[in-house]
Amino acid sequence: MTEEPATAQTAPVADVPRLNILVTGGSGASGIAVARALHDAGHRVITVGSDQARIEAAAQQAGDGVTGLVCDLAALADVRQLRKDVGAAGGNGNAGTVDAVIHLVGGWRGAKGINDQTDEDWDFLERGAITTLRNVSRVFYDDIAASRRGRFAMVSSTAVEKPAAATASYVAAKAAAEAWTMAMADGFRRAAADRPGADNGTGPAAVVLVVKALVDDAMRRSHPERSFPGATDVEDLARAVVGLFDASADQLNGTRLRLAP
Repeated sequence: MTEEPATAQTAPVADVPRLNILVTGGSGASGIAVARALHDAGHRVITVGSDQARIEAAAQQAGDGVTGLVCDLAALADVRQLRKDVGAAGGNGNAGTVDAVIHLVGGWRGAKGINDQTDEDWDFLERGAITTLRNVSRVFYDDIAASRRGRFAMVSSTAVEKPAAATASYVAAKAAAEAWTMAMADGFRRAAADRPGADNGTGPAAVVLVVKALVDDAMRRSHPERSFPGATDVEDLARAVVGLFDASADQLNGTRLRLAP
């Protein structure tokens, strides 16, 4: 696993085609921003949420043509159905084929120290940060691995680098999600090595985007007294996600890209 600053330059890959990209956690501010940026870049975008009304409204905010689908990503059978629904939504008969998954599902829980880390908080974090990622990656792994611009990206936290007692459950869940993502990167690397005629610039890549926290305009309006030091704006996150498809896969795969100062 390597770590690169957000400004790290990787060799660009020319002529990025129109891709099918799945954005999970699409109902939130970060999901809307990422979906909008990908849509504006010319890609076909499918966003996923747990509430029908919210995900449909979010998809409309992201752009005309963005599709919103409902799925319980913590249920493997539901994610398998999602793969079929993605294909049906495209009307192309190619059930579930996607080039990339941008995984924005997570959540946060904290405590005072180690001894008051509750089972309820752990269950919430394990479900949101680990189980959803495991399910989505297993179901869509082959699709991503087969794409010449395949990408899997998750958002993690700088807190993983210096775990604190008060956030033990949170950082443990994020660390597990990062480890799973890096295992995917190893799988993509091995698949690329076994693919005759493949060049180093194209193919799949798994990456971790690292932030301290995310902030959006609505949060700033709600808390004008706060300065949100070190936080990454969701629009900056969105630009970083779009940039993943311009970067060379062999240089991007298995990296942690810091979007935080």
